[in-house]
Amino acid sequence: MLNTGIITVSDKGWRGQRQDKSSQVIKDSLSSQGYKFAKYEIVPDEAELIAAKLIEWADEGSVDVILTTGGTGLAQRDVTPEATLSVVDKVVPGITEAMRAETFKVTPSAILSRAAAGVRGRCLIINLPGSPKAVRECLGVIIPVIPHAIEIIKGEVTEHKAPDSEA
Repeated sequence: MLNTGIITVSDKGWRGQRQDKSSQVIKDSLSSQGYKFAKYEIVPDEAELIAAKLIEWADEGSVDVILTTGGTGLAQRDVTPEATLSVVDKVVPGITEAMRAETFKVTPSAILSRAAAGVRGRCLIINLPGSPKAVRECLGVIIPVIPHAIEIIKGEVTEHKAPDSEA
């Protein structure tokens, strides 16, 4: 069971002017996969606040993965990737590259996402878009790899064997 934290980044959501539907999509998509939801919070589009929350949750060790939703686009206030990149020890570009490549096939504007992913300590942090539809599409791409990524981060998997070849 993977302990998960969800941070919704939204000025309007933080002020109570918009219902947070994206976090519910995350919960619905992951609950059947054995994820436990340990933490949830809505924060405004402020890089310092986002970074502080990521640091707090990752460093206290109660979550294996933090999924953010929102703030990954091109708007002036979209700063989630910058906040994420400012706190991770290792960047994991393949996660977001795969999300963009696959979701582009459905929604061409998906390539405008600036989402980032990385590792802080023993916690995987992944930025997801803000729209429920885009969150669902991106989760469809990354759900299969998250458990393995966590095993590697925690040192539970230390060797990777190549498939046997008949040469």
